[in-house]
Amino acid sequence: MKITILGSGTSTGVPEIGCTCPVCTSKDPRDNRLRCSGVIETDGVRILMDCGPDFREQMIRLNDFKPLDAVLISHEHYDHVGGLDDLRPFCRFRDVPVYAEPYMAERLRQRIPYCFGEHLYPGVPRITLDEIEPDAPFAVSNSEGKQVEIIPIRVIHGKLPILGYRIGNMAWVTDMLTMPEEEYARLQGLDVLVMNALRPKPHNTHQNLSTALENAKRIGAKETYFVHMSHHMGLHAEAEKLLPPHVHFAYDGLEIHV
Repeated sequence: MKITILGSGTSTGVPEIGCTCPVCTSKDPRDNRLRCSGVIETDGVRILMDCGPDFREQMIRLNDFKPLDAVLISHEHYDHVGGLDDLRPFCRFRDVPVYAEPYMAERLRQRIPYCFGEHLYPGVPRITLDEIEPDAPFAVSNSEGKQVEIIPIRVIHGKLPILGYRIGNMAWVTDMLTMPEEEYARLQGLDVLVMNALRPKPHNTHQNLSTALENAKRIGAKETYFVHMSHHMGLHAEAEKLLPPHVHFAYDGLEIHV
């Protein structure tokens, strides 16, 4: 399995518009963070985690134009779905399946109705909406019939119920503040956990660094990578030194092999 971090930043990205702080003006490329997203490739199946407004730029940076077999949506906020229209080039390979829970699928139908009408005009992205439920495993497959099982995990973003995902021995959890107690058991035995950590100070909808570290320790993955960071997390080179063994700050372009 290969996990590529396309974006490791929060909703404003880093640098943040108008900010001249040391992080936003840093020359270290690890401090330049597009909105949170990633690609997971396993057993011949290629999966996109969320599709935010930086998706086009992320794909150009990746420079690896191959089919996407699934797009997994965590929740409805723009920094996680604002790039769905830019899936158009990938529809040259096949219709792109987008997986979301029912309320989220309905929000997408309302937000980009031109993608889901009965008679689509030329050039519209050919994407399908597949509705899923938390804790109910489902399979995605590539054009050759190879399948991968995915388990949606219920997490809470402030007060909003959203989804994380487990794929084999890795899990991707973003925008979480809390997690129902029963979900922790579904995250045991991980080789890799990718999880959000917004900043050192507490926040009312996201984990801060100390909460993320507590949950990383409790979940006990062999390696944990934090994403969805704001500029308040500090310079990557300095902040990374403060983390315990086997916990890391991710950065755009990072490849993780499992």
